[in-house]
Amino acid sequence: MNTVQLVFNPAAGRHSAPRIDALRLGFEGAGARVILSECGPGIPVAISDEASHICAVGGDGTARHVALALAGSGRVLPLSVYPAGTVNLLYREMNLPRDPALYTSGVLARTGPASHYGVNLNDTLFLACASVGPDAETVARLSPWLKRRVGRLAYAVSFLHVLILWPRRRITLVSNGRRIECAAFYVAKGRYFAGPWSFAPEARLTNPLLHVIALQRPGRLAYARFCWAMVRGRPVECVPGVAAFTCTALTAEASAPLPVQADGDIIAHLPARIALRPEPFAFH
Repeated sequence: MNTVQLVFNPAAGRHSAPRIDALRLGFEGAGARVILSECGPGIPVAISDEASHICAVGGDGTARHVALALAGSGRVLPLSVYPAGTVNLLYREMNLPRDPALYTSGVLARTGPASHYGVNLNDTLFLACASVGPDAETVARLSPWLKRRVGRLAYAVSFLHVLILWPRRRITLVSNGRRIECAAFYVAKGRYFAGPWSFAPEARLTNPLLHVIALQRPGRLAYARFCWAMVRGRPVECVPGVAAFTCTALTAEASAPLPVQADGDIIAHLPARIALRPEPFAFH
């Protein structure tokens, strides 16, 4: 019998107790035993010794915390993600049903897990994407109180502050012997960024490759051109002052400890070493 550890974050943007109950009933109806575990601020994820499958319920940040705990446990277990956060990039790419009954039966019926290569970043990791620049500054200045009340609109309020202040720092990227000076950079492990958009449409969670975009021209206009190309689905590498490359590892340094946003949270500050994890996660 499968034992599913259902890990959920009560502080997630779209947390719902009835939804957790529906997922529990769905897994039990599919023949599994369920262990309920909370996580969130001040509540670290602990992988149960009895678990044979981990299901993270929340946003990309919750999934990242669960994956980090799973990596630290030294165990290789199937991992699934059900969306209940402000942004759900991992779930968007996996294209699974939202109905709890269909989701739970489908997850347990899968026989061949997808190998998702996470990304090490200094002493932590991320799963979908990372950035340093205006986006990371926006997340760093985000009000948790406002996010709980208005969801994604809180990011817009924070971004307005960044537009006014607009901190500019020179960043140095080094990868495969190549050195790039830039004002901001983005790393895609998966296809999506900040919702349905993509600056690296060829990126996939299951491919062992990082897609990097570097904005070499500082300023609001250069950033606006990059964003406009991305939301229209145009190749961002065609924007003047944008450099694009793929790699499996890179380092980033700056004259100040700039925040690094990954999977929707600030998880580190520069300098940083970013590299694919050698052992993939088994996503269902």
